[in-house]
Amino acid sequence: MTPYIAIFTKNRSNPAYEAARIGAERAAERLGARVEHFVPEIADDADQQSQLVEQALKTRPDAFVFTRVHLTKVEPALDLVTAAGIPIVSYVGRMAPGRCITHVGATDFQLASDVADRLFEHIGGSGKVAVLEGPPSTTTNIDRVRGYEAAAKRWPGIELVARASGWNLREPGRVAFAELLQQHARIDGVLAANDDMAIGALAAMDAVGRTAAVVGVNAIPEAIDLIGQGRMVATADFNAMLLCHLATECAIRHVRGEAVPPDIELSAPIVDRHNYQRWDLPYRQRPLSTLQEITA
Repeated sequence: MTPYIAIFTKNRSNPAYEAARIGAERAAERLGARVEHFVPEIADDADQQSQLVEQALKTRPDAFVFTRVHLTKVEPALDLVTAAGIPIVSYVGRMAPGRCITHVGATDFQLASDVADRLFEHIGGSGKVAVLEGPPSTTTNIDRVRGYEAAAKRWPGIELVARASGWNLREPGRVAFAELLQQHARIDGVLAANDDMAIGALAAMDAVGRTAAVVGVNAIPEAIDLIGQGRMVATADFNAMLLCHLATECAIRHVRGEAVPPDIELSAPIVDRHNYQRWDLPYRQRPLSTLQEITA
């Protein structure tokens, strides 16, 4: 039997989800399974993702590997998956207890706190800092913003002066940060909840001749290049490729009757000018840990 796994990602514009799809394919190649990708054509659109769930159900996959575009709007579609008796493995954003056989995620609060500390250290422990957050309703964004705020409380000289959503996308991130630049004559640092928005913020600053220290999340190849050039301070390696790789492996092993852990939570190392060379590889060449290695 060749397991057939339906893989859901949020969009085609965020390089982190390109990496997630590659991670699923690498797991399938290694374990002798087949995957099919279901991606909204409108980025992060809950209606489209719900329609894709119904479309996928018609193909009768053995399991779903899923990350939601919205905290609640996709739940009725997922009820259909549960009613059909098809197991779900979630990754990135945690779902309600009992919904999934396994969740694979990362320590969003801690990674945000760590990368914020790196930014605050870089600007000398004092300055005005803006937050570019993702979709406000997602669990990853909620935890990252909490991490930024917790870190800021540890640095008396840091003031969080502005907060806007760039929806984890580059162009919305650029537009949102351009508006913050108009509203604030001084911004010393930017906490971007993903690398795509960090790159958008840099573009907004380039357009008006402003500068600020910027950190992101995801360690996408373009961010690694910018760190090497000295244009970005750091990123946290919230490794969507590894998360989806492990989620797909769990789905395949579950279908084959093997036991899988109910919860996998990974750390996210900080990547900066001191160690960025380790990440300076295309996604398909970056090393991936297996389930056995992670749980050993």
